Amino acid sequence: MDHSGHGMEMELAPFTLGRGLEWSADPFFLVACLVGLALYAWGAVRLTRRGDKWPVGRTVAFAAGVLSIMLVTCTGLNDYGMVMFSVHMVQHMVISMLSPILILLGAPITLALRALPPAARGRKGPRELLMALLHSRYIKIITHPVFTIPLFIASLYGLYFTPLFDFLMESKPGHIVMMVHFLAVGLIFFWPIMGVDPGPHRPGYLMRMLELFAGMPFHAFFGIALMMASTPMVKTYENPPASLGIEALSDQNAAGGIAWAFSEIPSVLVLIALIFQWYASDQRQAKREDRAADRDGDKELEAYNAYLASLNARSR
Repeated sequence: MDHSGHGMEMELAPFTLGRGLEWSADPFFLVACLVGLALYAWGAVRLTRRGDKWPVGRTVAFAAGVLSIMLVTCTGLNDYGMVMFSVHMVQHMVISMLSPILILLGAPITLALRALPPAARGRKGPRELLMALLHSRYIKIITHPVFTIPLFIASLYGLYFTPLFDFLMESKPGHIVMMVHFLAVGLIFFWPIMGVDPGPHRPGYLMRMLELFAGMPFHAFFGIALMMASTPMVKTYENPPASLGIEALSDQNAAGGIAWAFSEIPSVLVLIALIFQWYASDQRQAKREDRAADRDGDKELEAYNAYLASLNARSR
């Protein structure tokens, strides 16, 4: 299939939700998603069989994240996204902001560390390699806010407002690379903020919220820039197929509106998750302090009883 847009004119009728959700699988993403689901299921089943518990909510969140990737890459949305800026923006927003949050809520790294068997003494298996990667300087760099926030911003402005986007859209491998990049940037950006899986950076909850909102204004400005533009800003979508019955500038304005609106939804989801984590952390801390106070009280009572016993012994 020609992904330049011109070769699809006879294939795509005016876009509707029904046509957009028709099955049209991309082999790369289909296989990757199925492998991801299978590995996660293997880990959860392995824990269950040895008597450990794995929260159902985490499994549901991870499955929803992977299925959301399949939704935008293995349906008609992927085909229409090649010739409609607005549909492409839906793909971009889902795969870079919604899918990563759901996947991270599934705590796949924690599951892997608990499910993978330790290697024999003196050897390194998958679990040991994963641990080494988590403690590596490379991971410390790419998960630091000084790196993640500029990368998150550059993925918008540096891609759409330069010839790079048009270059990647000229071929199917280029399009796959771009989508994988969107997913990777989302995972790297939200990983330290979510704080579900272990990682090199674990700032406090207030700092995580600041990191979350640091990148969102730039995201909103990007959407506004698209909506306010008086000419098409991306060559790929300058001449949409006549069969679609759309005008390039109005479609670009719709894409900008989608980008602007979508910046709010993930922010709210992550903020809710952080508030719940903060509350649960405070509850655990309070319980630890109560137990410590009970132990201290018991020791004081024991000391007092011993003192009374010694006085009684002396009086005798």
